[in-house]
Amino acid sequence: MQKNLKFYVTLFLQTFKISAFTFGGGYVIVSLMKKQFVDKLGWISEKEMLDFTAIAQSSPGAIAVNASILVGYKTGGWPGAIIAILGTILPPLVLLTAISYVYTWFITVDAIRYILQGMQAGVAAVICDVVCGLSSSVWKESRGVALITAVLSFILVAFLSVNVILIVLVCIAAGIFIYGRERKIHGTAP
Repeated sequence: MQKNLKFYVTLFLQTFKISAFTFGGGYVIVSLMKKQFVDKLGWISEKEMLDFTAIAQSSPGAIAVNASILVGYKTGGWPGAIIAILGTILPPLVLLTAISYVYTWFITVDAIRYILQGMQAGVAAVICDVVCGLSSSVWKESRGVALITAVLSFILVAFLSVNVILIVLVCIAAGIFIYGRERKIHGTAP
């Protein structure tokens, strides 16, 4: 997967820009990555971004870094993964280092506290956008299985206090089972 320097510079600048101007966690950055790498640049498909989101969420570490690794690797191999990681981690690293020097002053400024509280509403809206945007393709493709899984998972976590890790493991096992069954049905099993 040989890419030119312009590609890698673009990858770095896009991940850097997304990371530098994203507040609110991993799902916000996933939404912006989708808009940039799927909708604008067309480097990956919406289904791939959805798969990357699922993998990034269920893997150890920050979802933003995990998603960047996957997008970088898919589009530019190992060099792309490394460049995407650097573009993603440099902005928060610099920002948090700077804030650490003035932290005691930073936490006492009411204006900053109000700004951060106001940003929470925006973050909630962006997360809703991610859920609606990416889930629409899941519902179309899965013929209701995803809807049943999502509702059942929500009920188990919210009302029955089932551990999320257990739900993720069961869903992984179900996905492997369904994948194996589909391959066997369509004659592509090893």
